[in-house]
Amino acid sequence: MAEFTFYTVAMSRGQIARWALHEAGADYDQVVFEWATRPDNYVKINPMNKVPALVHHLNGDDHVVTEAAAINHYLAETHPDKGLLPEAHEKAAYFRWLFFAAGPIEQAVLAKALGWEVSEDRTATAGFGSLELALSAMESWLKTHDFAAGSRFTMADTYVGSQFVWGLRFGAIEATPTFSAYVERVTQRPAYAEANAIDARLIEKAADNG
Repeated sequence: MAEFTFYTVAMSRGQIARWALHEAGADYDQVVFEWATRPDNYVKINPMNKVPALVHHLNGDDHVVTEAAAINHYLAETHPDKGLLPEAHEKAAYFRWLFFAAGPIEQAVLAKALGWEVSEDRTATAGFGSLELALSAMESWLKTHDFAAGSRFTMADTYVGSQFVWGLRFGAIEATPTFSAYVERVTQRPAYAEANAIDARLIEKAADNG
């Protein structure tokens, strides 16, 4: 048995976690399924019944991690030799932008996609403010820093980068020069190419079966 079991669906947020698995060089098996044919026991792994989920088989016990941002950081923690964790002077930015991408950025993009309108006087209540405000905050950082934690790639970039790879690809985020340059930097990673190739084959297979 591999050290980790990774549960995913071809076209899903599982692609974010797979990138992290390859950056960490993790020893993992995968369980790939379709939304309509999830294993009966999957709800026991994740009561939300969504993907991704990661099970760490450690010392005879199974430890479940869900939520892509948590999975990615967990992999950095369990593979400290890969240099994906932040140094002391990088921690503030690392955690700030990792959780900013998982919170305000994702919420704002989703709100726009679903047509949720937040009146100007309720943006503070909504938490993410507005898509324009959230993207402006992220862009102001990336204009003067190459990566989420500063000058070098860390595990935070697998999550932040994924938000912008997807956002630019599907038009949910405007391809400004700053965002385009950031996406270009993070997608040059060999681990990104490896993980992306696996998911591309799964997506193609799912389309053929459909």
